Amino acid sequence: MLQSTLFGKTLREPPRDDQSTNAQLLQQAGYVDKLMAGVYSYLPLGYRVLKNIEHIIREELTEIGGQELLLPALHPKENWMVTGRWDGPDPLYKLEDESGHAYALGSTHEEIITPLVKRDVHSYRDLPLALYQFQTKFRAELRAKSGMLRGREFIMKDLYSFHRDEADLARYYDVVKEAYVKIFKRCGIGEETVLTFASGGSFAKYSHEFQTLTAAGEDTIYLCPTCRIAINDEIIAEQPNCPQCKADRGKLIEQKAIEVGNIFSLKTKYSAPFGLTFKDESGTEMPVLMGCYGIGLGRVMGTVVEVHHDDRGIAWPKAIAPYDVHVVRLGDSPSVVAAADTLYADLRKKNVSPLYDDRDLSAGIKLKDADLIGLPLRVVVSEKTMSAGKIEVKRRIEEESNLVDGLEALVAQYL
Repeated sequence: MLQSTLFGKTLREPPRDDQSTNAQLLQQAGYVDKLMAGVYSYLPLGYRVLKNIEHIIREELTEIGGQELLLPALHPKENWMVTGRWDGPDPLYKLEDESGHAYALGSTHEEIITPLVKRDVHSYRDLPLALYQFQTKFRAELRAKSGMLRGREFIMKDLYSFHRDEADLARYYDVVKEAYVKIFKRCGIGEETVLTFASGGSFAKYSHEFQTLTAAGEDTIYLCPTCRIAINDEIIAEQPNCPQCKADRGKLIEQKAIEVGNIFSLKTKYSAPFGLTFKDESGTEMPVLMGCYGIGLGRVMGTVVEVHHDDRGIAWPKAIAPYDVHVVRLGDSPSVVAAADTLYADLRKKNVSPLYDDRDLSAGIKLKDADLIGLPLRVVVSEKTMSAGKIEVKRRIEEESNLVDGLEALVAQYL
């Protein structure tokens, strides 16, 4: 991609109406644009990051038997009346058409997927089943804040699983838990993200959250230093010790964190109202048990920025960075232009994705923008490097640059 034609320019200063680091850096670096509180446009750079996160999630959920579909975002009132949630505490956006029919913009999809599954699941042979989607959600947040972390419109991966008994539900619940660990590790926040016990409501003793430790977090959790399992703030008062290793509660460490994923054992909360049942081997009608598992893609993106940044800008983990390498041309002499153009073309031939700063701007602006945008690797082409017969390479997370002998050495040592 040529930076001279890239839509979404860097800003000299961060926006003043957003205090969170992720919102400031993502807007200043040209990844997103704020339409209004809690609603953002993903510009080309930001959309590439979002799709990389989506790709990682899709691979891991396919590995555990998930089937991808896409459900409507516009929901009829009748479905939500079945579960009693039309007038419930969930902050729904509601609307009515000219004929008087009422609808909600989907904040979640249990009311849609459960009757859909009822259409095709009739026998024990149809179970277990796991279905997931990437869909825009809408929540009427009164206090949208923290940039990508708490929005009114956002993209969610929601997975729903369907089972014949509690043993199979518990089995798959643990399978998803492990898949989530892999997802957050691949996204570059695995070391900072901990499994956190939360209240399970009336359906199970616990649900679980995946919380990423960062001072920017809006949640308070209590981390066990022995097993690195945490308890969230809502259940800590009634929990005498670590639910994993039984360490005394007094040893737990209070931390700030961002919730990047959650998993719930729903059992029959939604299958019962919709009459979702199956016939077992004896022909007896039995209720289908359900689990649900969510990850907010924009929330993951914002959390990565909160964890991986410095005073110069973002420092993307390689797996979700919008491009592999930032080629920065310093100077506009014919020889420098030719060398930079050739390097850009050769990288693409080797299936390396480069962002090429071919703009006619000063070296200072280009290098500052490269740090702000935060690609994992920066490659500089200049008269100085050409005179030495080298390519200057610098990892975003390192202070010093190095000289390598050419394209092959660059690819072998850094890509």
